[in-house]
This record gives sequence, structure tokens and C-alpha cells, in this order.
Amino acid sequence: MALTICSSSACFTWKTNRYQRLIVQASAETSSEGDMPETRCRGLLKRRSVVVQSGVVSGLTALGFPVKGLAVVKQGLLAGRVPGLSEPDDQGWRTYRRPDEKSGGHGVGWSPIIPYLFKVPNEWDEVPVSIADLGGTEIDLRFANPKQGRLSVIVAPVLRFSDKLGDNVNIGDIGPPEKVISAFGPEVIGENIEGKVLRTEVAEHSGRKYYQFELEPPHVLITATAAGNRLYLFSVTGNGLQWKRNYSDLRKIAESFRVV
Repeated sequence: MALTICSSSACFTWKTNRYQRLIVQASAETSSEGDMPETRCRGLLKRRSVVVQSGVVSGLTALGFPVKGLAVVKQGLLAGRVPGLSEPDDQGWRTYRRPDEKSGGHGVGWSPIIPYLFKVPNEWDEVPVSIADLGGTEIDLRFANPKQGRLSVIVAPVLRFSDKLGDNVNIGDIGPPEKVISAFGPEVIGENIEGKVLRTEVAEHSGRKYYQFELEPPHVLITATAAGNRLYLFSVTGNGLQWKRNYSDLRKIAESFRVV
């Protein structure tokens, strides 16, 4: 729909007859305060623009497209990096909790991601996620510290294992630790895991079971659990020097992961 505005008073040309009638009406009238025709035209056009934009926004929202600038924000519709770090505690560690407002349905029909949390030293920061990274579009979060290491959270559908697990899965329903690490370990480290699993432990917190793995090489700590209809893979890694200097902190980070 094209609009041409001339320098002369009330000179507007529309390609749509409906809007043309509106302009003719506005040009023929002046307000009680003595507004010029072009002033009244601009007022009518502005009101009409709001109506049109509202219709477009409603249409895009109904189709599932993100619309920038919406005044009303629904829970779980904010894309990108949403702050979730607490203030440092007495030891200088901060707790990250996945914000409820952060998007990430990971597919049509998925329920909202159940929030998770973990602890990191004060110098760790969230970094952008790229779909080119290992884990692809299922990477929900990345953190890093150039001197200490990096971490990532992968949220994957349990449908990879079976379509009969339901929507309230415990990681024990998927299988033993060996089955889980064999299926998802290569996705985390980018190579076969055969002969690289140095340690496997099973922990339980607040009734939820967690599988914990240590792999080498590369140096990786993985904590895995399940909640809802998803599997959560929390991995912490570093190069040789980072691993040697910060192993105790990296292990503390890996073991702090919880789905709340």
C-alpha cells in the first residue's frame, strides 16, 4: 500500500480506495480549533496506522513470529540472553537460575522448560549460543571464563529414546548411566566416548536422580538428569592448563546443577 505526500496542503494519494475516502473527508474539514487540513489528515492517518499495526501484530503473533516492541510480554517469550545470576555469596560464588521469561520451547507442542540452576565463581559470564556449536539448536545456555573453563546446558527430547516415556520422566526411566552417556556423550564432546569415561556416579537431590560422568580426553564433567519430557545435559570443560589449575572449582560447578 503506497502513500505519496506532496508539499501542498492535504495533497495525499493512496492506492486503496478506502483510505482515499478518508483523506478526502479529512481535507474537506477543519477542526473547531482551526486545524489545517493536513494536520487533521495526519491525525486520522496516525489513528488508522495504529489499527493497521495492531492487526499486523495480532496476525504475526498468532502465527508464532516474535514481534519486537510489544507492550505485553507473555511468560516464556523473551528470546536471547535474559539475566539470571544472583549476587555473589560469602565465597564469591553466584547462582544462575534459568529465568521463567526466557524462551526456548525447542519444538511445537513442547511444554515450558522446567527451570534449572547451578553455581559459578563470580568471574564467569554468560556467552552467546551458536547453532553451529556442538549440540546445535538444543543448546540452551553457555557460560565461560577465559582463565578457568566453560560450560553448556543441552536440553534434548526424551523421544530420542522412546515415545512411550510420557511427560514426567525420571532419568532412570531412560536407562542406566551407560545408556545415557553412550547416546549423548558424543554430542557433548564431538567424538566417540569409548574408553574415555573415567568416573560414573549416581546422586539424588530432592527426589530427582542425577548421573555424573568424568571423561578424558577431552577434559569434561557431565551431569545428566530428566524432567518433564526432556533430558538435561550439563557439561563443564577446560583445556589442559585450566583443568590442572581449576579442577576442584570445575567439579564443584558440575555437581551444583539442579532442575528445580
